[in-house]
Amino acid sequence: MKQFLIIIFSIYSLSVFAEKNMTDTIFVSTPEVDSIIISPDDPVLLTLDKMMSEAFFEANPLITDTSLLDVGGFCADSVPVYSDEYYIEKLAELDEQSPFNLDYNKNVNGFIKLYTLRRRELTSRLLGLSHMYFPMFEESLAKYDLPLEFKYLAIVESALQPTAKSRAGATGLWQFMYATGKMYHLNSNSYYDDRRDPYLATEAACQYFEQLYSMYGNWELVLAAYNCGPGNVNKAIRRSGGKKDYWDLWPYLPRETRGYVPAFIAVNYVMNNATAHNLYPIEPQTTFFEYDTVYVKEEVSFDQISEALEIEMELLIFLNPRYTRMYIPLSDKPNVLYLPQNKVGLFLENEATVYAYNEPSPEVLAAKEEEERIIRETTEIHTVRNGEYLGLIAERYHVGVSEIKAWNNLRSNNLKIGQKLTIYIDKDYAAHPKKPVNKGATASTSSSAKYYTIKKGDTLWDVANTKGMSVNELQRLNSNLNFKRLQPGMKIVVGAGS
Repeated sequence: MKQFLIIIFSIYSLSVFAEKNMTDTIFVSTPEVDSIIISPDDPVLLTLDKMMSEAFFEANPLITDTSLLDVGGFCADSVPVYSDEYYIEKLAELDEQSPFNLDYNKNVNGFIKLYTLRRRELTSRLLGLSHMYFPMFEESLAKYDLPLEFKYLAIVESALQPTAKSRAGATGLWQFMYATGKMYHLNSNSYYDDRRDPYLATEAACQYFEQLYSMYGNWELVLAAYNCGPGNVNKAIRRSGGKKDYWDLWPYLPRETRGYVPAFIAVNYVMNNATAHNLYPIEPQTTFFEYDTVYVKEEVSFDQISEALEIEMELLIFLNPRYTRMYIPLSDKPNVLYLPQNKVGLFLENEATVYAYNEPSPEVLAAKEEEERIIRETTEIHTVRNGEYLGLIAERYHVGVSEIKAWNNLRSNNLKIGQKLTIYIDKDYAAHPKKPVNKGATASTSSSAKYYTIKKGDTLWDVANTKGMSVNELQRLNSNLNFKRLQPGMKIVVGAGS
């Protein structure tokens, strides 16, 4: 049995030490590595850095709790670095199962370290987004009998951002230029861009891969031609004296393409060995299996859909990147709209109402402003202290544990010291903290009021239809309630008592 070794040495004057009994592994406390050869203006690096500016991720800054997922026995802040031999071994295992030649060299090493050291949080986000897009990629790739490893190419191309746009104008998950997109029936106008549609763009990418393979019969050259175009690959072949191996052509390819295949190889490694680097997914708001499609037959705005179906605007935009102005125009054929599965039935049952949904009346707008004012005044940011747990915090504020979890997108009951929790306090509790409160609506506290207890799956549409009233009437009766945070067990006013 190997003895545990502690090796102390210096990298850029930082203390670095081994923490596991693996002779080819070093664990550094800060990811500073002097061997990375990627230039600051490398297209892959620029795409990764742009990802963090996306509104969706700014609104969802959650960090994965590695202590819940860790399978390697690492400390939470450990950043593993491995020897060349380790990378060679792991890539050889992948190479045996792949039609691609997954070679290892200093260029591949540079991109491995980019994803595992320099941009760790971004890699965690990519791992999470893979749950959104990879099942769909695999379905299309299998349809065309293409290698499933092509799914990793979208990470290199766009960092899995359907709205990504390069300086040259290439757009979408698969970064189609306008002219190339038109060749594969990806159309655009003032209201939509098919290159940003994950399904349509993936179908087009598969057709392009198929065509390129018929030209070269070599998967690495397919990758190169996809990036810089067949013309540049053919020129490189001529300049090399007729060679057709990617690494032989490497010196003759455009600069940005030289890092393209190494980045692809590195992504293959990272996505299959993330846990060895103490990397785990940061989940997006939804995954591939949690949304479905409906067909929109009339023009409608995202505002109408969001308000009528009570869907967060950020999620609606995330699911429907095809529409560039948050508006679905009238078309000769129905337009596709992606919705959370639990909203599909609601749309189908109330389709005409969604199309006809207008801006709220001044009275409703005033009620909404009053609701937002009350929410602001009765919202508290609680900082978790040592020894606190969800049940204790819920008891303190007279709310439910499930409510705190829903308000803060918590997937487990585990908390960290210093963690910030948003608490929506009942209006009565805000005025009288020690007084027991009703956790539902309190717009009408008269004993003569009629109440309805929210059940799992209920929406305002359901309650209003059941009680023979409009949604606007229901909102006016419960003006202090945040209708986007309805929870089972909450009571809302539905009329005056008998």
